[in-house]
Amino acid sequence: MPTDTSAARARAEANFRKEERAKDGAKAMMEYQAQSRATRERMAQLRALRLAKEDADKKTAPAGKRAGGKS
Repeated sequence: MPTDTSAARARAEANFRKEERAKDGAKAMMEYQAQSRATRERMAQLRALRLAKEDADKKTAPAGKRAGGKS
């Protein structure tokens, strides 16, 4: 009889650990997706700033000189 309760307890603990792993995995995925979204947004901001700077540099660059440094 004691083995039945210990087996039931072991199954319950295994199910609990399985559910905890699933919750942890879902939480980790949400964090990963949030970080990815933030990275993409930051890259878009930086790209817009770079393009605006390049456009401004083209407008202010002397006619005979290339903007961008090396020839």
